[in-house]
Amino acid sequence: MEELLSMGFSEDLASQALAATASSSTTSAKASVEAAADWILTHTSQSSHSPPTPSSQSNLRRFILSKPAQPLKPYPSKRLKPSPSSLSPLSERMRPSTVDLIVGQDHLLSPSSLLRCVAGGPLPSLLLWGPPGSGKTSLARAIAASLSSHRFLPLSAVTATVADLRRAIDEARRSRSQIRTVLFVDEIHRFSKTQQDALLPAIEDGSIIFLGATTENPSFHLTNPLLSRLRVLALRPLEPHHVRSLLLRAIDDVDHGLLLSTNGASVTIDDEALELLSLHCDGDARVALNSLEASAVLAVNRSSGIGEGTVIITTENAKEAMQCKHLAYDRDGEEHYNLISALHKSMRGSDADAAIYWLTRMLEGGEQPLYIARRLVRFASEDVGLADTAALGHAVACYQACHFIGMPECDVCLAQCVAYLALAPKSVAVYKALNAAKRAVKESVGGNEGVPLHLRNAPTKLMKQMGYGDGYLYPPDHPQLCKGQSYLPDSLKGRKFLQWPPLDEEQL
Repeated sequence: MEELLSMGFSEDLASQALAATASSSTTSAKASVEAAADWILTHTSQSSHSPPTPSSQSNLRRFILSKPAQPLKPYPSKRLKPSPSSLSPLSERMRPSTVDLIVGQDHLLSPSSLLRCVAGGPLPSLLLWGPPGSGKTSLARAIAASLSSHRFLPLSAVTATVADLRRAIDEARRSRSQIRTVLFVDEIHRFSKTQQDALLPAIEDGSIIFLGATTENPSFHLTNPLLSRLRVLALRPLEPHHVRSLLLRAIDDVDHGLLLSTNGASVTIDDEALELLSLHCDGDARVALNSLEASAVLAVNRSSGIGEGTVIITTENAKEAMQCKHLAYDRDGEEHYNLISALHKSMRGSDADAAIYWLTRMLEGGEQPLYIARRLVRFASEDVGLADTAALGHAVACYQACHFIGMPECDVCLAQCVAYLALAPKSVAVYKALNAAKRAVKESVGGNEGVPLHLRNAPTKLMKQMGYGDGYLYPPDHPQLCKGQSYLPDSLKGRKFLQWPPLDEEQL
């Protein structure tokens, strides 16, 4: 590729020639360059409807053959980032090409961090885990670009198959003596167990250096054998000041930035619009950059002075581009469980304000109201319990109200129930009693005892003859005598499971 570029051919034409003249791996580099150059001359001559010029071809061959043979550097490991095009989204064009350009992940990129220590040297297989737009793919590409004599091979778990993995691994093993392969799999959580297992031997024997990226908790979506071979690095959502620096970088970059989106029109942004985009993307750089691009296009199209001065992106442009605040929430992912846990614990701690806030986060993120209502019914018995027996009825009524009217009208019903449960007195006496009884059942030695004879029903004559029901005292007829009647098996006589009424406040 570099030989062809040095001759003055364009990168697109050189890529087409190399693809069209690709042959076996045993073909020498000199022969490959010569064949590609001949293809370019023939192709360009035919496209211009003029016959190829033999003298030009022979001169080119002499030029190539006269140059000293130079080992070709691996391609595209040194060109991980394609040439920018106005057809690509701004977020794609602005991907950082080096580790130093990545912002917001200082805990991973400090001078003494793992990634800095292995720069330019042996790299362990890594799994990058973080929310969307935090820079996982950009970091993987930047890491691979910093490694000398490494080839970067990207795959997407959405489209890749087991055959694709095996093909990539076989290719990496064949070229291992000349060049190491960095295999990057985006959205690795989409792989099935079989696909994940196909990676194990290659990672184990070092045939590939594996880099994976996922937005989901690896503990839930990746197999234990694969996790044991990877070092998990957690990326954090970007802070507003990080997003702000990325937006300003996109505005100032004349090669990859907004100028390509606006057909050369000069664009700037006012402080209010910049703050709006920085604060309302929920730490997602992709959302922020693409919203900036949409805002710029809106501003340019509405401006009557295109070409006469700099177009300013206003707050109105930014609001219309974003439409609404972007919320990071996945009803089937980890954030779903994080938020319901925060709601539950806020109510348990009697903080009604925090509980209503987390409820709102879930509703605005698109959570189903009936799911929240079911959790409230459970909370009413588990955490409020006997301290306020009306709480369970209140929670059930809330569930029915949500079922009757649905969203968005039932949001106030949920908020009322959340506030009621948060402010209600709390008792876990029933919850503890249930768990204690479960332990007694599971831990009984030699199996659980049978029901005492005096507690058994005797509907037949034979059962009466066997002693079923003998000695049972009917409480309404013997209110005093039945106080000493035992209702537990002999081995559990006197055992207390439910501590009620509470002896002190610690049992509430």
